[in-house]
Parts: sequence; C-alpha cells; structure tokens
Amino acid sequence: METITPLRMRAVDTNCAYLGMSPLQLMENAGAGIAREIGAHASAASVLFIAGRGNNGGDAFVAARHLSLFPGFRVKVLLLGNASQIRTMEARANFDLLKYSGVDDIREVRDSSELRSYSGWKEADVIVDGVLGSGLKGHPREPESTAIDLINATDAFVLSIDSPSGFDPETGRFEKSVKADMTLTFHKMKSGFLLPSSKDITGEVRVVGIGVCRDAELFVGPGDLNGLAVRSASSHKGNSGSLLVIGGGPYSGAPAFAALAALRAGADMVTLVVPESISNVVAGFSPDLILAKGIRGEKLCPEHIPLISPLIESSDVVVIGPGLGRDAATLEAVEKILPMCKKAVVDADALYDLSLPVAGDVDLIITPHGGEFSRLMGNALPFSLQDRKGLVNAFSREKQIVTILKGSIDVISDGKETRLNRTGNAGMTVGGTGDVLAGIVGALFASNNAFDAACCGCFVNGAAGDLAYEEHGYGLLASDIIRKVPSILKQE
Repeated sequence: METITPLRMRAVDTNCAYLGMSPLQLMENAGAGIAREIGAHASAASVLFIAGRGNNGGDAFVAARHLSLFPGFRVKVLLLGNASQIRTMEARANFDLLKYSGVDDIREVRDSSELRSYSGWKEADVIVDGVLGSGLKGHPREPESTAIDLINATDAFVLSIDSPSGFDPETGRFEKSVKADMTLTFHKMKSGFLLPSSKDITGEVRVVGIGVCRDAELFVGPGDLNGLAVRSASSHKGNSGSLLVIGGGPYSGAPAFAALAALRAGADMVTLVVPESISNVVAGFSPDLILAKGIRGEKLCPEHIPLISPLIESSDVVVIGPGLGRDAATLEAVEKILPMCKKAVVDADALYDLSLPVAGDVDLIITPHGGEFSRLMGNALPFSLQDRKGLVNAFSREKQIVTILKGSIDVISDGKETRLNRTGNAGMTVGGTGDVLAGIVGALFASNNAFDAACCGCFVNGAAGDLAYEEHGYGLLASDIIRKVPSILKQE
C-alpha cells in the first residue's frame, strides 16, 4: 500500500494552495468525507465532536455541519478553548458557520474541570476525535490531555480524524493517545498505521479522498521547501554547509556562477578550485569568493589532486564540472576525485565520459541536459515525458545516484521516487543557468538528503529565473537569477 508521511502531506497541502486549491477547499472535502463515513457507519446516532483549535478541529466543524443535515443524527460540538484561540482562518470560518447549521449544541470548554463536568459524554453513541493533529511531540497539554482520557473512558464508538490524537502517524510513537475504533485518514495511508503495534490505537483505518491535485505531489512546489533543514539561531560558521567548487579552465564565469549561487542559497563557506590561469578573472567576479592557491597551469590535472585532497576532506559537498573543459587529463582527474568525496554534484563537462556507478562511498547528484544524458545512457532520449520519467528512474536506480534531467520540465529521480519541476522559462537558455542550478543544489545538499536537495534546487533555480524574467524578459542573465535566489528561499 502506498503511504505518505505527515511532513510530505503538509508539503502536498501547501503545493495545492500554490496551484490554486485553497486550504478551505481541502478542509471542506475532508469534513464532508468524515460525515459520509459516519453516515455509512450508523443510520441514526447522537454524535459528539471534540474539536481542538487547529485544522483537525476545523475538519470536525465541517463534518458536524454536514452531518447535521443527515436525518436521525443529533450533533453536538465541544471546542477545547475559546473561539478566539482558533489558530487558522479556515478552522475559524467553519466554527463560525456552525451556528447557522442546525447543530444541537456548540460549547467552548475553557478548562479541564468544565470538560469533566459536561453531561453529554454518556449520551453520545459516536465520539469524533478532532483534538490534535499529527504535529504533536511529547505529552499533550491541558485541556487536550483530559479530553483524551475522557474519550478513552467512554463506551461510545470512537472515530479519529486523520490520526488518533497524541499518536505519531509516521513512527507509531505516543506518550498519551486516543484509542480509536476507527481512524479516517486523508489522501493516503500514513506509514505508522501499518506497524503491527498501531492497530490497538487506530482501530480500523480507512483512507478518505479529499481531492488533492495530482500535480501537488508529482511536481515540486513551495511545500517541498518547507521540509528543508532550517538554520538554527545558534549556528556557527560552517554549520550550514561547506562547499568546494572545482571547475574552470577554458571558461571562467561558470565556476564563479556556481559558487555565488551556492552562497545565495545559504551555504556558509564556498571555496573555488580553478587553474591559476583564470584565478584573477574569477576573483574579480566578487570579493565574496574564496580561491584555493597552487592549481598551476590552464586546466585541472591529476597532479593537482594532492593539493585538492585536504579541501575535499574538509568540505561537506563538492560541486565539480562548471567550465572545466574536456581535456583527457582533466577527465582523468575528475574520475580520481569523485571517489574521494562524501557528497558530490556532477555538472557540465565533468559528466563527459563519466563512469557510473562511481567507486567508493560517495552520495552523488548528476545534472545533465538531454544531450549529456543521452551520452551517459548510450541511447537517444525519448520525446515523451512519461517515457523520460521511466528512463530517469531506471537509470538512477541502476547507477545508485540522484539524476536531474534538465529541460523545459525537469525530471528528478533517486531510483525510487520521481518528481517533476516546471518552474523556469525560455529566457533561461542563456549561458550559466546550469551552473547556477549546480551551486544551489550543492548548497541545499550540504544540509539535506540528495533527493530533496535536487528537487528543491530545481524549483528554486526556476522560480528565481521566473522572477528575473519579470524584470528583464529574455534579456535576463545568469547573474540576475543568482540575485533572486534569496527571495524564493525567504518566502518559505
């Protein structure tokens, strides 16, 4: 059975809003689905909704409103706290609608003693648990803790919304939890519900569709960015990533673009390894660039590896390839460098004649465009997006890497999961945008797993390009995209 984690579900919800489907629509669909399930369970009943102040409570308010229209059902709602404390606009709007909906009793319960003295517990045939969502860590506070105790002490049929309150639907852990007879979870099964130990808490689990947009899961969106590692207020220099960019020789702009993009994407330290022949030109791009010394000549060669080796060891991620050229000695150096890395992003010329899988224990992301990917495969790239998805997935699984196939729609896969990205525009065919992508992905890779870094890097690069297009049209430059990167990351 296909499952989804709570974190991923929150990302999908945000992506739905990004596509134009409001949280209010999803809440309406969830509540209506709950009411239908209750109606299918019983032909007539007294139903007591116990609602918290978050979106789980909002789902309960919608369900109560719908169920009040079903013949034979008597509906009561207890809100744990004051209506003024309801945390989301959607939940508050649906609470306010209850007074127009024929609900028999609506009460705001301000403390645990008032909750314990409520007379409606014994009258309820069905109790709907909408107390807490899936984000709780640790022991529930009051009055939620008392509500859980009272729900568990009742003889009524207990139905939990999305997840039993207090229960972690990803890990199956809990300190105190509602013990449900049935759990109605939304969109997809949650991974923790399939653990053998969970059934005593969840009871029967049913999945309720809520009309999630397909593309909210398939395409990368701003919700995915919300799952990225967050910089701590107590962070020190280097805690948010140390990158080494190895490139340049025939070209000087490419490695500078990658390094500057990495800095704008949040990397703390970025060091550039470029041949001495272009070091002054590269340094001239910005005083923020740190250049390693001693790489003599006009191209990267195997004899430079002893100088580079300590830099690789002290770096979280190596970005290799931008502007490197395809000289035989350079490609030999690339082949020897990659097994030395902990994490690496391989771009541009470093992909030429790349042998995969790479020896050693390196976590690898490659960023080919269509021509480079065809060369790596040894076959022409299919035109169909569906065929490309399958091909990139199979290639990534076989080579044990994460692949970003760049295009008008990017295809990203780790061999297990495949995502698409549609941000970006035709103005980004200008030179340097691929180097910017490599730098962004490298920065995110320092603090996140390879697949998340690749997916989010594609979204950020394209979205920054779209902002640059609004200002410059088809005259945009790679440097314009770099300047817009913080605006995209800051929005999340």
